[in-house]
Amino acid sequence: MEANLKQVLENAKVEVEKAIDLETLESLRVKYLGKKGTITDLKKSISKLPNEEKPQAGKLINQASKEIENLLAEANEKIKNELLKEKIKEEKIDVTAHFDKYESGHLAVINQTMEELETIFQNMGFDVVGGPEVDTVKFVFDDLNSPKNHPARSTSDTFYIDDEVLLRPHTSSMQIRVMNEGKLPIKMVSAGRVFRNDEVDATHSPMFHQLECLVVDENVSMANLKATLETFIKEMFGDEMKLRYRPHHFPFTEPSLEVDVTCPACMGKGCPACGNTGWSMELLGGGMVHPNVLEACGIDSEKYTGFAFGLGVDRIAMVKYGLDDIRLLYDNDKRFIEQF
Repeated sequence: MEANLKQVLENAKVEVEKAIDLETLESLRVKYLGKKGTITDLKKSISKLPNEEKPQAGKLINQASKEIENLLAEANEKIKNELLKEKIKEEKIDVTAHFDKYESGHLAVINQTMEELETIFQNMGFDVVGGPEVDTVKFVFDDLNSPKNHPARSTSDTFYIDDEVLLRPHTSSMQIRVMNEGKLPIKMVSAGRVFRNDEVDATHSPMFHQLECLVVDENVSMANLKATLETFIKEMFGDEMKLRYRPHHFPFTEPSLEVDVTCPACMGKGCPACGNTGWSMELLGGGMVHPNVLEACGIDSEKYTGFAFGLGVDRIAMVKYGLDDIRLLYDNDKRFIEQF
């Protein structure tokens, strides 16, 4: 892996140095950093490595990705400066122009957070998969062991297109889609938009983002779930973060739990932001995959067990950056956007 990365970096340096225009730089960015690029392919290959090699491999790949980003940024600035010089020579000088003042776009906070989450789980050996935002009642409710009279099935909670098709209210439907493929063991995460018929307020929105995690294998236990959660939380927020587990009920997991984390504003001491409890809002929920869910997907629940959890990407962003209102993430206020 290390030798391969060194070769990739050397190739990137040579190609970037030879680039003479912005179009070529963009094609190189896609080649190395795009969704189907070399670095992305290397990240996907981490899951195939022995467990003891995965952390170091993830670290090296991230370093290589950053170096290529810096190479492209420096070359981009150099080419832009050369183009500007040529333009000034060719055109009459406009004394009112501010050639050194320009603004460039960047990923929104939510997209930044989703990419960071996916990277953390990839480095832990998880596969990242995608799925449809428009799904069926079978995948969203029926095969997830949701009772016919469950409140989430009602139109007051969920947006229906017709009786059998709806906008997914959670990413848990991806559990069913992956398990129905019949490939075991399973170790995956899936992030994306979800929709619920909620009133907009400081902590709720009719459209938000979730990340679903699923592991299915022989001898998977609650201890594996807790170890995964603690590793993820400390990677995302730092080693000083603590977790609090509370029993809960979900139709698709048994036993089930909810997880709170230390309030980032006061680090557990108690402040107005956390109601003087020392804990942030409920961050995620999950548990051991219900045997009925495994059987509905054709998996022998006597042989296999698993755990699953879902977390709100928006809430992760709020905790990480100390935000007290989810609407800040969608209001397009330039004063807020420029901070990220």
